[in-house]
Amino acid sequence: MSSKKYKLLILGIFSLLSLGSFAQQGGTQSGIYDIYDSSVISPKGMAQQNEFMNNTYDFPAKPRNMWELGISGGAFTVAGDVRAKFPTIGFGVHVRKALGYLFSLRLQYIHGVGKGLNYVASKGYRNNTAWKAYPAGGAVFYNYKAKVNDIGLQGIFTLNNIRFHKQKNGFLIYAGAGIGGTWYNTMVNALNGSTPYTTLFASQVGAAGNYENRKDVLDALKAGMDDSYETPADNQGNRRPKLGDNTFRPSGTILGGLAFKLGKRVNLAIEDRFTIVKDDLLDGQQYQEHPTSDPALSPDYDSYNYASVGLNFNIGSKSTEPLYWLNPLDYAYSEINNPRHMKLPKPILDDTDGDGVIDQLDKEPNTPAGCPVDTHGVTKDTDGDGVPDCKDKQLITPTECQPVDADGVGKCPDPECCKNMVMKDSATCTIGDLPSISFRGNTRSLSSDAKAMLATVASKLKESANCNITVTGYPAASKASQALCNTRIDAIRMYLMENEGISGDRITTNCEVGGGDANTVDIKSN
Repeated sequence: MSSKKYKLLILGIFSLLSLGSFAQQGGTQSGIYDIYDSSVISPKGMAQQNEFMNNTYDFPAKPRNMWELGISGGAFTVAGDVRAKFPTIGFGVHVRKALGYLFSLRLQYIHGVGKGLNYVASKGYRNNTAWKAYPAGGAVFYNYKAKVNDIGLQGIFTLNNIRFHKQKNGFLIYAGAGIGGTWYNTMVNALNGSTPYTTLFASQVGAAGNYENRKDVLDALKAGMDDSYETPADNQGNRRPKLGDNTFRPSGTILGGLAFKLGKRVNLAIEDRFTIVKDDLLDGQQYQEHPTSDPALSPDYDSYNYASVGLNFNIGSKSTEPLYWLNPLDYAYSEINNPRHMKLPKPILDDTDGDGVIDQLDKEPNTPAGCPVDTHGVTKDTDGDGVPDCKDKQLITPTECQPVDADGVGKCPDPECCKNMVMKDSATCTIGDLPSISFRGNTRSLSSDAKAMLATVASKLKESANCNITVTGYPAASKASQALCNTRIDAIRMYLMENEGISGDRITTNCEVGGGDANTVDIKSN
């Protein structure tokens, strides 16, 4: 009957906590902590939060966080002088509050039923008041049924919520310790109705000497004994404090567990809790076979273990999740990655030459002062004559008047002179000697020096309309050398046509095998 009551009680508590938990889902982002959400800050912490928001204090205020209510059930085992029977049951309820990200306090109540039965007979039972119905010199098999209640306050440390490479965990590892009080009532199954188990016990005395027979002894005892537990165990009367019919003793607890998040408001916990009670009569027996009057002996305290599985619910509105579920580094890392609050200085972009284009983008880092530049920081040269606008005394020099002098002034033909020009014999060309173009290695492109020489050739051709030129290269006999020669003389011809405006019909190209230096191209007038 009692086990049914416990089941109904656990079911009722579970239903109430479930309704309470999910009724609060409309709270602040379902427990997600936003560092800038002042609704989760208590009135006491608002002054600090305001200083933080105004950048006059480095740390935000600690947010309100939810309470945790939990229920659990599992195996309850008493460790004492009598061999424990398995399995026995227990259940518990608790309330827990985080005081920081690592430390929380938990108030817990547990109720457990422990049973035990020895497979070895005992004869020194005369000092135990529970076995007074048995004759001296006989043998008994110690047994008990203890109903244990415990309430205690525990400090719990969370061991893994500080994460350096992850926002948060889906599970927690925790450990803790605490103090409390235990009240218990232990009974012994000494009688079958009003008759001692003398015959049953006598038949099993000595039978457990062989290890393989221990199970047979226990099976025989269980088959021959009822489940009455009618006799009060030895509790030393008024020598111990009482709570009703129960003996009350102080206790100490250590615990450890894992919690797995099922949702923002619910988690599953697997925990083991070990409690030592300042008492040696939880199992109704002390000193084993020795008389209590023996001064050489002292009692060893009994203990119990509660291994459980439970559901925990986060309760509260306008609050964050319990702090032990949050990573205290989350805000700092998010602010580094995507600053929303920190005060950033204005960027300083150097412009060494003061032309209005920052050094990182300036393709001409030493522009003379006062010279206008383009978007790349390069001095403007409107007519492309090589003299910047800020020094050019002839801002727009016609192409036919170039090249120019140091002041950007070109030399244009005298119009009157042009009108009265006397045409020379077309068969006669007095252009004079022309330069040769040199190439390095197997290069095909024109160097800056080569282009300058070609500009001189073009200038002379423009002044001597009756002159043509022949561009001659001297390759070796190989096909590769001849191909290189053709490429080079074509490059010269195309440069004169496209860049200097010389008509292509005035330029003849030729490659003479073995006629000269393979890396030199001659230009001759004709």
